[in-house]
Amino acid sequence: MWKGALAAALSVTLAAMPLAVSAETGDGNTVHLRIMETSDLHVNVMNYDYFADKPTDEYGLAKTASLIKKAREEVPNSLLFDNGDLIQGNPLGDYVATVDKLQQGETHPVYKAMNLLDYDAGNLGNHEFNYGLSFLETSLAGAEFPYVNANIYKFDGDADETNDKNLFTPYLILDKEVTDGAGAKHQLKVGVIGFVPPQITQWDKAHLEGKVTVKDIVKTAEKFVPEIKAKGADLIVAIPHSGFEDIPQTPLMENSVLYLSKVAGIDAILFGHAHKVFPDKSFEGKTGVDLVKGTINGVPSVEPGYWGNNLGIIDLTLQKKDGKWAVVDSKTAVKPIFDTVNKVPLVEADQSVVDAVKEDHEHTLEYVRGPVGKTTAPINSWFALIQDDPSIQIVTNAQKWYVEKHLQGTEYEGIPVLSAGAPFKAGGRQGPNYYTNIKAGDIAIKNVADLYLYSNTVNALLVTGAELKEWLEWSAGQFKQIDPASTEKQELINYDFPTYNFDVIDGVTYQIDVTKPPKYEPNGTLRNEGAKRIVNLQFGGNPIKADQKFIVASNNYRASSSKFANPDGKRIILAAPDENRQVVIDYIRSFKTINPAADGNWSLASINDKVNVTFKTSPDAKAADEANKAIAFTADTEDGYAEFKLDLRPQAVVKPAEPTKPEVKPTEPVKPGKPATTSPQTPHETVYTVKTGDTLYGIALKHGTSWQKLASYNKLKNPHLIYPGQKIKIPAK
Repeated sequence: MWKGALAAALSVTLAAMPLAVSAETGDGNTVHLRIMETSDLHVNVMNYDYFADKPTDEYGLAKTASLIKKAREEVPNSLLFDNGDLIQGNPLGDYVATVDKLQQGETHPVYKAMNLLDYDAGNLGNHEFNYGLSFLETSLAGAEFPYVNANIYKFDGDADETNDKNLFTPYLILDKEVTDGAGAKHQLKVGVIGFVPPQITQWDKAHLEGKVTVKDIVKTAEKFVPEIKAKGADLIVAIPHSGFEDIPQTPLMENSVLYLSKVAGIDAILFGHAHKVFPDKSFEGKTGVDLVKGTINGVPSVEPGYWGNNLGIIDLTLQKKDGKWAVVDSKTAVKPIFDTVNKVPLVEADQSVVDAVKEDHEHTLEYVRGPVGKTTAPINSWFALIQDDPSIQIVTNAQKWYVEKHLQGTEYEGIPVLSAGAPFKAGGRQGPNYYTNIKAGDIAIKNVADLYLYSNTVNALLVTGAELKEWLEWSAGQFKQIDPASTEKQELINYDFPTYNFDVIDGVTYQIDVTKPPKYEPNGTLRNEGAKRIVNLQFGGNPIKADQKFIVASNNYRASSSKFANPDGKRIILAAPDENRQVVIDYIRSFKTINPAADGNWSLASINDKVNVTFKTSPDAKAADEANKAIAFTADTEDGYAEFKLDLRPQAVVKPAEPTKPEVKPTEPVKPGKPATTSPQTPHETVYTVKTGDTLYGIALKHGTSWQKLASYNKLKNPHLIYPGQKIKIPAK
């Protein structure tokens, strides 16, 4: 099924770069080779922010292309590789995959651009599989350079690993003509091998189950690297779409670069996946890391960030001894396209790349500017990590609305439906501009894409109260532990915990006690068995029972990859074909105008009036300082954020609001001789007939009340499940 370039011979001949030799090198036995890497572009070809609908200088392959061309001009010999996560990640990618779907024979916009830059090979990332194998095949057909992947195998259903067949070409040996310091030409054989996180079979289970098997990165390298060497490779470049984690090695490890660097025979590592930069001071003190040399366990390594904001470069010095080439020195660098300190661009966009995707870019702009509805208030994610937030509330409301409709008349009717959502854009490693910020007024598709970045589909899971609590305990790993006895400044947010894993579960109420240690590591490993950060966990005003059943609306990524959402792998009761993002669009369109206010179902537990707890967020959040009494702006930070102090005094922290209970008042006895009369000033209750698509939340919104009050007033056994034709009494105001 794959194009010939992916399954053909293991040797590809590359033309020599017609560039002058550096005057400072005159050794005929020495070759200087520059290896360049892009990674995690996520369809950001143009330097354009589709969510804000404006150009940007901070990312985009159009800008990186200028760096690539400049870096090539500086040296006589160079190679360029991409490390995947290429075809998914922004509205341009969604447009090509789902709106005006790429057809066979057409070239994906990313390859229209990359084919101009003479890439030598590419590796696959985990997001390459988000739209399925068929779409990936159609996309790869447009690449004018080969792809490698060594650890994805065709599923054959048996336990015999000796007969397993690779789905892709596992490695290539490139015949690269190089010029030495004396100007002489040589043929250098460069082995190239790629890897992907084994977790793709969980993350994209719907697309990959029964089709592929993925094996451990390090074990796969130990199998193939000696084979590449035996076939004559002078140099071996590993391209793992995998990050660096300084933790004990485990089977099928997602971020395995530390241990991959120990595999004998690998001369350079181009890694990615984690959206980080290496070398960088954030890696200081990590096992095996030499930041001066840019090596991991002695192997020259580089990671170039994300979205084309940097170009990764490894300069190798090779010497020929006894007829064999060997790496004798190296230098690693990461070249940025933007000066984040002085806020100035360092390069201009490459016009040839801009022109190549001009038409696709314009079609995407038309798409993202399409109307959806209106919002009565702004929607931003500035404070999504420290309090209940409207940017998550809209998503969880829409998911609940969708799941409730689809479970009507099923065996699950009557089980409370909750909804889990996370802040996708909340700063962190993506920087101080990476927040949702939608103004009051019209909502377009670009705004909904800003609220929900990923092409996930809706899933619903059946869990118990005990499992729900563990899910929230893992989510609470977003916070560092705060010492209540200290008066020193303490930063609250744990940036090693990805914000997209910080699940807020709506429909229950709870608090998070950050003075307690986290129970789980960010990867889900148990850290402190007795830790209890989640307190006052309730449903309907009552403590949740361990065996109580709940349905949680979520997405296919969480349902397939999280042991907390799906403890035994058998909890999915609804695997819908509809994308979460489309559900949010349909939800807003159905109500036309929405009120994005958060319902305050969770909060941080109070501590005392002495602690100095801070967090960083967007500088734009300073405008909300006056309105939010729980925070106070303290300073602008060197990395471009605004720092705020949290008020965690008992009197300042508002506990999550429980559903309102009906007030029962004694009836005044009627005096003898006077007939009972109804005062004309006393308003009457009204009755509303439920229509298709209604939710209790929406009905309450229309009548100026809350869904909790309606549920109590109507004595609804399951306030999250109503049906067309049902009569809902609206209490008198």
